Amino acid sequence: MIKKSLFLPVFFFLVNVVLAGPVEDMIKGSGCKKDYPGANVLVIFDSTTVDVQESGLSYVNSHKLYKVLTSKGALNLNVIKYYYDPQSAYVDIKKVVIYRKGGGVEELNVDQVLDYPQPARGIYWGAREKMIGIGRLEPGDAVEVFLFRKGFTYALLQGEDEKYIPPMRGHYYDIVEFWSSNPVIEKFYRVKLPQNKLVQYEFYNGEIQSSVVLENGKLIYTFIKRDMMPMKRKPGMVALSDVAPKLLISTSPDWFAKSIWFYNVNEDYGSFEFTPEIKSKVDEILAGARNEMDSISRLTHWVADEIRYSGISMGPGEGFTLHKGDMTFTDRCGVCKDKAGMLVTMLRAAGFESYAAMTMAGSRIDYIPADQFNHSVTVVKLSSGEYRLLDPTWVPFVRELWSSAEQQQNYLMGLPEGADLKITPLSPPEKHFIRIYGNAELASDGSLTGELTVMAEGQSDAALRRMFTSSYKNLWENNIERAIRAVHPSVRITETNYTDPYQYQTGPIKLKIKYEISDYAIVTEKEIIIHTFIGSGIFKRGMSHLYQNTSLEEREYPFRDRCSRFVKFNESIKLPGDYDLIYAPAYETFQDETAGVEGEFSLSLSGKTLRMIQVIIFKKRVYEADEWPSYRKAVMAQKSFMEEPVILKVKGTK
Repeated sequence: MIKKSLFLPVFFFLVNVVLAGPVEDMIKGSGCKKDYPGANVLVIFDSTTVDVQESGLSYVNSHKLYKVLTSKGALNLNVIKYYYDPQSAYVDIKKVVIYRKGGGVEELNVDQVLDYPQPARGIYWGAREKMIGIGRLEPGDAVEVFLFRKGFTYALLQGEDEKYIPPMRGHYYDIVEFWSSNPVIEKFYRVKLPQNKLVQYEFYNGEIQSSVVLENGKLIYTFIKRDMMPMKRKPGMVALSDVAPKLLISTSPDWFAKSIWFYNVNEDYGSFEFTPEIKSKVDEILAGARNEMDSISRLTHWVADEIRYSGISMGPGEGFTLHKGDMTFTDRCGVCKDKAGMLVTMLRAAGFESYAAMTMAGSRIDYIPADQFNHSVTVVKLSSGEYRLLDPTWVPFVRELWSSAEQQQNYLMGLPEGADLKITPLSPPEKHFIRIYGNAELASDGSLTGELTVMAEGQSDAALRRMFTSSYKNLWENNIERAIRAVHPSVRITETNYTDPYQYQTGPIKLKIKYEISDYAIVTEKEIIIHTFIGSGIFKRGMSHLYQNTSLEEREYPFRDRCSRFVKFNESIKLPGDYDLIYAPAYETFQDETAGVEGEFSLSLSGKTLRMIQVIIFKKRVYEADEWPSYRKAVMAQKSFMEEPVILKVKGTK
């Protein structure tokens, strides 16, 4: 049952949510390793109380009690760490108590809490971590931690407590995970809000106990969930936040309000003002542009390729406020929001109407307007009035303007008139084809000589192109050879030709390869046992579906692939004689809304040429659990080509 309040406060009796009795009694009665098989740490309770001020500033008190179940759990609790960003949050470890299995109680000296820079890669915004060493623990010991925090994940940079007020001043939101990698006996979340603040909340993917009471001018919302067990992740499944229990709570009235706020906060800051230097570069890029979309494409790819992904703290402009275009243009680096803002700036300099947008790469955005965002992109308004999504972060050396690895993904545009939450459409699989064609000749000694052609488009093109663009030029030939040797170690590449990987805007990638493989097939006086060459898994990097675990007969949760995809193999092998086809891999030909398969093995009329054709189609990026049978069937059809041999017999033999 989902309990929710949509701007209509409902008053319930506030129950006592903290386990009764002394801490020692709770520890003793909580269970041990045999009660929680596979777990190393047990969370006896996880309690959070949030006191929200009129400004939106929140004071958070956290109280947790952990119990060690195994030696590995003791190691996991050896150090307690809390990550925070000092630009927008303050964290204080107030108290830490160790309860020994034998009965001793030890309170640690919190003056020994250390404050270190948080390990970082690619984004250096000054995030830090507070930590305290717990020391040696044994199974049966417990650790109690009291933490105080104020602030917000992202914020505009101001002075003193001002910098801890959330970006949308006066509003409060939270995304509360009611899942854990450890079993939890009880999780308790309470938030106190001024009674004039209208709240909406919803609990997803499960049931929760909730209540609301009025006390001293504040509405107190309480949420409790008991006996939480870790969710087991399955290969390829969607993000845990899409399927695990969670609470969304927000005082923002709707997504339109968030859209208008996001527009105003960047316009007021001047994020997209362009300089004469930027205008000059835009004019240079657009010289000779053929039309509207050519101009948009040129600017998008310039930002994608020329602005390096690297984030450093640069003062005002962190969080939801995008750095000014002049800063990004000068530094030639930034994170997603900087690249998005740079593109908005350049599009405006070119005369386009353009805005920033927010999205969530990798998981769903649910409809309660809490800030479920981790990525920033660009939108441009075409002359037709249609808004077009652009993502300069995800398309360096990619032929798309918006990565189809982001299809079926929610986004919110920051428009002056406001916008509702939207979702990116499906991208047709034909836009992400990979086609491999081959002609070969099999000798009587079993050696195979031939040539193949590989062509790819969209996300399949991007996957193959990264063999070149992500490595040094002197390694390109090696990368091609490795892609084939991964399946056929004895292959010898005799010639390679390919389109210029950096001229990606002129057309899809195309490779031509000539090869020789000794002892490729078994050839006797009466029969041939041979595998298809081009369908054996070469250039697997362009076919991420082959990494799915097809041993799973059914799925409990939705799952995802890299992108929709169209795969086609077409191969002819000249044989050293006249043969009959005795056995070929069998599979079901089908076509539905999820996937499709067609193809066959055949011999020419003379029996001297073996021909193979196979087409595999995957029509989405994100699939529901009940779509797994069709998806799995298509993957297994291709794997049958890869793994099973073709058997031929000399005509006239038994």
